[in-house]
Amino acid sequence: MTNKPLRNLADWVNFLYRTDIPVLRRTVAALDALRENGEEELNVREIAEIVYRDPLMTLKVLAYLSTHRGARQLTDIETVEQAIAMMGVPPFFRRFSNMKTVEDALRDQHKALLGLMRVVTRAYRAAQFAQDWATRRQDLDYAVIVVAALLHDFAEMLIWSFFPTQALTMRDMQQQDPTLRSVTAQQAVIGCTLNELELALMKRWRLPELVVKMTDRTHAEHPQVRNVQYAVNLARHCANGWNDPAIPDDFRDVARLLNTTPEFVRELVHPHPAVTAA
Repeated sequence: MTNKPLRNLADWVNFLYRTDIPVLRRTVAALDALRENGEEELNVREIAEIVYRDPLMTLKVLAYLSTHRGARQLTDIETVEQAIAMMGVPPFFRRFSNMKTVEDALRDQHKALLGLMRVVTRAYRAAQFAQDWATRRQDLDYAVIVVAALLHDFAEMLIWSFFPTQALTMRDMQQQDPTLRSVTAQQAVIGCTLNELELALMKRWRLPELVVKMTDRTHAEHPQVRNVQYAVNLARHCANGWNDPAIPDDFRDVARLLNTTPEFVRELVHPHPAVTAA
């Protein structure tokens, strides 16, 4: 956690690029418990399931692999399963041990921790929605779509983790003025938008090109990008309750994506298992 003033996008990218990304305490506990059973008995899928429950851990793993790729690696590592398989199980546990947790980082910032956990929950819901829709669309890149949805708001998570004062200021500005656009609050407080920061960090970390594309709004008409964006939108809106006035528009967007009706989409996602699980 820091309150060091940063002036522009470049400053934010330089600072966050060098930080040790914290993860959820439950992720550390789950990995430790898994490791106690014996690394030789573990398979990649068991580990990946734990990682996918934590967007920050997912980011940490993919960022590490992307910035430590070997000279002979010609293709991107696009999923957590691929990353763990590339590293091997014992090296994975050696590299990702004694990790910092967000609960420790924000132990004196209860409001900020709550704000962060809301974003994490939202990301998990978005990933579940995105997976369902990508599967129905028979998209061969459904696993990458899940990763893109899970990481879509990682810049906001990092701001909550390291700059709680600024994160709380942006939240309070919008609560006090519901008509204030989020990008306006972001520009006023951190000097750039979260989307700009996210894309810049993705490129600096050399995250998979397909994941970056699915998060880039300049490709908004592509079905995979729409799959991710609509999942993020619905997760954001249903976090306010299923009576949020934007949700009917979300249903219509998803209906066009899936070539079905808004009524079917409503039955598909409400109530959705991700709401209870998250």
